Amino acid sequence: MEIDGRKIGNDYSPYIVAELSANHNGSLSKAKQIIKSAKDNGADAIKIQTYTADSMTIDSDKEDFKIKGGLWDGYKLYDLYKEASTPYEWHEELFNYAKEIDITIFSSPFDEEAVDLLESLNTPAYKIASFELTDLPLIEYIAKKKKPLLISTGMGSQNEIKDAVETARQSGCKEILLFHCISSYPTPTKETNLLTLKALNSKYEVEVGLSDHTLNNLSSIASIALGAVAIEKHFTLDRTEKGPDSAFSIEPKELQKQLNIFSNI
Repeated sequence: MEIDGRKIGNDYSPYIVAELSANHNGSLSKAKQIIKSAKDNGADAIKIQTYTADSMTIDSDKEDFKIKGGLWDGYKLYDLYKEASTPYEWHEELFNYAKEIDITIFSSPFDEEAVDLLESLNTPAYKIASFELTDLPLIEYIAKKKKPLLISTGMGSQNEIKDAVETARQSGCKEILLFHCISSYPTPTKETNLLTLKALNSKYEVEVGLSDHTLNNLSSIASIALGAVAIEKHFTLDRTEKGPDSAFSIEPKELQKQLNIFSNI
């Protein structure tokens, strides 16, 4: 497959996606600094997320809408999404800036309005987040754009993954990559279950990659030997800033170290 002129496959170096996610911490300037650092430290692409708190959930104080345990313990879902979201009014500026410094930018949309925004910005690809794996109408809507589609499989059953791939193919998408993903933040290295990469590649006959939430590069490096052609890691300038996603994000020196190792594989 190919994204923005960059070929992705076993005959090429691993495609490295730096996930900005919530690491902008509410600052457009910080978002640009992270994009620039991703470029300077060798990432092929920066990925953002396109949603609003209102498009994800409702503003409710009921217990069902509160997070219990884990990294975001005590948050209302609405407040977490509001804090973590990348404002729609930033998108055009971020896309223009990424193009200006020559790094690919694309996004994970969470509804059709988000897709329409990304289409207006001529996004070169789309990412389906793990939690949207079962949103087949959204996958169909995106697949009809006939652009490369990267799909995370965290928490997905075999049938759910199969339905997502079939929906994408039947809707016109010819370039699909499945990201093996553990929806645990952060993910202990011993729980990464990397042999799933071979199973995904064999069963669905698509390129595979690793969306890696561990705190080191061991899983990413090992995944290459198991057929991964792309690696996605959350990326921040400084984990001590304590944003919603900083605890499981890598820093510039870690991204550079990963790229140095990949260059010798």
